[in-house]
Amino acid sequence: MSSLPTAEIPAPCPLCAGTGLQLVYRNGEQFAAECVCRAERKAGLRMKRARIPERYAHCSLESFETGFRSADPSLGVALMATRRFADGYPVETEGRGLLLTGSIGAGKTHLAVGLLRELIEQRGATGVFCDYRDLLKQIQNSYNPHVATTELEILRPVFEAEILVLDELGAVKPTDWVWDTVAHILNTRYNDKRTTLITTNYPNLPPALVPSGASDRAAAARAMREETLGDRIGERMRSRLQEMCITISMHGEDFRQTVRRASFL
Repeated sequence: MSSLPTAEIPAPCPLCAGTGLQLVYRNGEQFAAECVCRAERKAGLRMKRARIPERYAHCSLESFETGFRSADPSLGVALMATRRFADGYPVETEGRGLLLTGSIGAGKTHLAVGLLRELIEQRGATGVFCDYRDLLKQIQNSYNPHVATTELEILRPVFEAEILVLDELGAVKPTDWVWDTVAHILNTRYNDKRTTLITTNYPNLPPALVPSGASDRAAAARAMREETLGDRIGERMRSRLQEMCITISMHGEDFRQTVRRASFL
């Protein structure tokens, strides 16, 4: 009879022999300090809890520099501003976040995730990634009487996250309910001085209002123009974002179309 395979037991850390603590010497005195292996395990756990989608698991500030920076001058500026933010977190940033705006495929999500990972790994921060569209769907689904999850249970980690990446803000067609939900999230985080990293494909501009009594042609022209962030989340919340976040504009060709187009050949 063949024996069952046994699970390999990882070798203990050579620095701490598996205790998680190292002896260090300072000014002639001996102290116990956290070992690198324990710090790495904690960082790995925080990263897992951040719920970064597999598609963006590789994203870092370093990979953004090699993959995006040379594509457009604005991307180099965006990377430098993001690195300054990381260097100053949390003392100099004082609860502010970043609003990354610009064209589709310019690397906004990559940069936001890279910053989140940097803060988790280098600053010991905690955070969570949240797709704006999925979040709204989950909240709407919670209204179903056959679903056990409540709206508060869905929103609690969004409210309480030290760092929240809110991806694709404005991607859902605006309604009064959408605007109220966005206001609830942003106002709560604003009042608690929590850091929010936001990406959006819409320009950070107010909505173009059609004066009362304007002609049908004027209304049609407004409908055909490019929508703004003010159109998608309301001017009141767009104004709130100016207090909450430093705006970074990113431009360039769609990286997914020019470099990473799927091929089966």
